[in-house]
Amino acid sequence: MSTLVDTNVLIDVSSGEGAWSAWSAQRLAEAADSGDVIINQIVFAEASMRYRAFEEFELMIRSAGLRCESLPWEGAFVAGDAFLAYRRQGGPRDAILPDFLIGAHARVSGHRILTRDPRRYRAYFPDVDVITPDTHP
Repeated sequence: MSTLVDTNVLIDVSSGEGAWSAWSAQRLAEAADSGDVIINQIVFAEASMRYRAFEEFELMIRSAGLRCESLPWEGAFVAGDAFLAYRRQGGPRDAILPDFLIGAHARVSGHRILTRDPRRYRAYFPDVDVITPDTHP
């Protein structure tokens, strides 16, 4: 099964420090053992901020065995719909949140999500399988 990796997991693994580094590295390795491990442009942009050069970040992506996959157009539509539901429930942001784009990508492409912060994924994409510390300690 393919797994879309959330930014927080990539930051944990690439930094190699912090309380979640070992958990994230282990779950990333398990995901790779069971299928493709994917990032999209949203995760790429968020995680790349920790690097000085594109080539340095690209090397990390390749060495981690990650596959880059574009957000499908249908996913962008689904993300907008989920964001609208969020705003109608009193969500405070004016700009679409990355979690909606990542969650919608996973939903329309049949990926599961590897993350430490499942709140929005569970609330707005309940049919997407989410790998988290509470489901995979």
